[in-house]
Amino acid sequence: MKDGQLDDLDRHILRTLGKDGRISNQKLADTVNLSPTPCWHRVKALEEAGYISGYAALLDQRLLGVPDTVIIEVTVDRHDDEIFKAFSDALAELPEVMEAYLLSGEYDYLIKVAVAGTEGYERFLRQKLYKLPGVRHTRSTFALRCLKRSPSVTPQ
Repeated sequence: MKDGQLDDLDRHILRTLGKDGRISNQKLADTVNLSPTPCWHRVKALEEAGYISGYAALLDQRLLGVPDTVIIEVTVDRHDDEIFKAFSDALAELPEVMEAYLLSGEYDYLIKVAVAGTEGYERFLRQKLYKLPGVRHTRSTFALRCLKRSPSVTPQ
């Protein structure tokens, strides 16, 4: 990386790490045609520059007992900083929530949750989501199948 700009080698490193964050430095170096020490330095530079913000394990929802994914759109009753902060903070504490986005448009939030069937979904709504501050309206959709799952965007 030169002057904060990614070169083709940096992009190749990021694409490779995006597919396998546990790849050894030796294998990564071999994959991108570098020797191990310069490869390690490039990875460290990418981490320090913020291009790599962390590493995570992808967990299997089915094995964890929450095989169903539900996408929930939420409208809050007021659009002020107090409601947005209270709702966002409370939402962050719910273990079922895998992702959450503040939106523009008809709904205020889009939330992706993992549940165990319709009973688990109803329990999540009644016992958790509907008790959060400011919830006025929701609309939900069950995902039938995941077509693509990627831990992050990869550079082209």
